[in-house]
Amino acid sequence: MAGSLVLLGGPPGIGKSTLLLQAAAAIRRSGGSALYASGEESAPQVRLRAERVSAEALDVDFLGATHVEELIRAAESSKPDFLGVDSIQTLASSTSDAAPGTISQVRECAAALQEYAKSSLTPVVIVGHVTKGGALAGPRTLEHLVDAVLHFEGSRSHEHRLLRATKNRFGSVDEVAVFRMTGEGLAPVENPSEVFLSGVGEFSGSAVAVTFQGTRPLLAEVQCLTAASRQGTPRRTTTGFPPRRLALLIAVLERRAGLPALERDVFINVVGGLRLLDPAADLAVAAALASAELDRPVGNRAFIGEIGLGGEVRAVPSLDRRLSEAARLGISEVFAPAPGSGPQADDSRSADGEAAAFVRIRHVRELVERLR
Repeated sequence: MAGSLVLLGGPPGIGKSTLLLQAAAAIRRSGGSALYASGEESAPQVRLRAERVSAEALDVDFLGATHVEELIRAAESSKPDFLGVDSIQTLASSTSDAAPGTISQVRECAAALQEYAKSSLTPVVIVGHVTKGGALAGPRTLEHLVDAVLHFEGSRSHEHRLLRATKNRFGSVDEVAVFRMTGEGLAPVENPSEVFLSGVGEFSGSAVAVTFQGTRPLLAEVQCLTAASRQGTPRRTTTGFPPRRLALLIAVLERRAGLPALERDVFINVVGGLRLLDPAADLAVAAALASAELDRPVGNRAFIGEIGLGGEVRAVPSLDRRLSEAARLGISEVFAPAPGSGPQADDSRSADGEAAAFVRIRHVRELVERLR
């Protein structure tokens, strides 16, 4: 967006500089001009990355600068269509005597870049480091200052990366982009659902959730493991799912479906680094938990639905799009709440004509009984 200031954060080595350079190269590819300013890497270092990424990346103008005033003067002189700054922690302003990276310097430099972006209508993307706790370094006012905050997540030992927004004045914060790190840079993953499914349904404690990440339906694998508790208070360990929501589902399964899980240690993991904040993932988590406790694999099935305190399975929005995505990826049967009579309704078909049998679930008790 013209005149926008975007903050791109992530742990060291995750690919922030590569993503920024590829964005600048994409601007060049479309006929625009781009300025890549770096206070962390020299021109030869950036050129090595550009040679690996694309021919357009070699045409991106480079500026090695650690003073924000020098950077802004160069940008005002060249008038680029896109300005990338790597990183905000390396910049210093003459208005502050503090060292680069301190709270006062980060605030002053970000304010100067914001003023330049608004006055010149140039989109500016600044890279920010994260702390050991995973939070963006610098003052919290920096996140309030920018128009969008993007987090680049993943592990350097794995090839897949997730880009998600935690603030976005121009759109939804629920969107997620999936990339694969290659020798030529970051490549977008056209079908993210396939990334998050691996041998699902072959063993107990594994179930598929059909969730929405922004406007995109995604299939995610939920894994669960239960074990006898050796402590006074059973453990609840979750990765990618809200712990309080898990505690609620465990209580509902025991009280409404007769599944003895309150006194068990429960471990939940969402494969691929996804975060399941969509209430429609409740039924999949319940299915994974029941499957683990009963030691019964769920097979090639997907689960859609929000669970209430009474154990009822509530309807969710965009059910048709969820069903089509499940059918497109070869899911044979989908458990979900829907209007209609009888336990089984008509098949759901994807755009390619593939079909997934639809099974209506009204209560979690029915789900546990089917697994038994």
